[in-house]
Amino acid sequence: MSQEIDRFIEIIARLRGPGGCPWDREQTHKSILNCLLDETYEFFEAAERDNDEKMKEELGDLLLQVVLHAQIASEREAFTIDDVARGINEKIIRRHPHVFGNTKVSSTGEVLNNWEEIKRKEKGMEDRKYIVDGVPEALPALFRAEKVQRRVARVGFDWADLKPVLDKVEEEFGEFRESLEKGDQDNAMEELGDILFALVNVARHNKICAEDALRMTVKKFIKRFRYIEDKYTGLGKDIRQAPLEEMDCFWEESKKAVKSTPE
Repeated sequence: MSQEIDRFIEIIARLRGPGGCPWDREQTHKSILNCLLDETYEFFEAAERDNDEKMKEELGDLLLQVVLHAQIASEREAFTIDDVARGINEKIIRRHPHVFGNTKVSSTGEVLNNWEEIKRKEKGMEDRKYIVDGVPEALPALFRAEKVQRRVARVGFDWADLKPVLDKVEEEFGEFRESLEKGDQDNAMEELGDILFALVNVARHNKICAEDALRMTVKKFIKRFRYIEDKYTGLGKDIRQAPLEEMDCFWEESKKAVKSTPE
């Protein structure tokens, strides 16, 4: 395996070197950020479908992004791929003292608490003044909300049971409806955000990932709407000219024809 990794590193260095690929040589850390994001989501999709071949391919694409970023950095004499590997090796060992040291733990909760405490004391964390610092702003909003909630829950800032969490959703929805009725668009937007944040809390308390739940629902919706489009195609009709009542009938059909849980 190490031979293939070394070979791949050499391939990327050649692409970036004299006589290499013009496109690769022009790239910077910032110019390929979207590529990294795209490849990450493509792996998400492959994993959700349990497609081993696709996962293997997408992990290769992610490895390309890692090695390419490291190559760009090495050309600036900032760090190398070896530095990256050394850093993650040391971090994993340091944050698992119950495996590589003498620390004793009895639960996953203790592992997570130790992880956060060790991370808080690490070099580079000095500028994190608050518990919620360091949660990337670029994360998808639902995922970021869950991560923030988990952070504060670790210090006890959390509901003890589900009922008040559900009550909060109802309270926020009432405030959202009131803003809409008043025509207060700015406040309605804020209240909608409060509803979503509260729903993420409900999901978290039930060990549901809100980001995954919404992604599954969007996939389900797409499959069901495609069913409607296929119906109109089969009838030789233009869906753009179809009445809503008719489309709604086909929508109800799609609920029976299309599996509830998307593949």
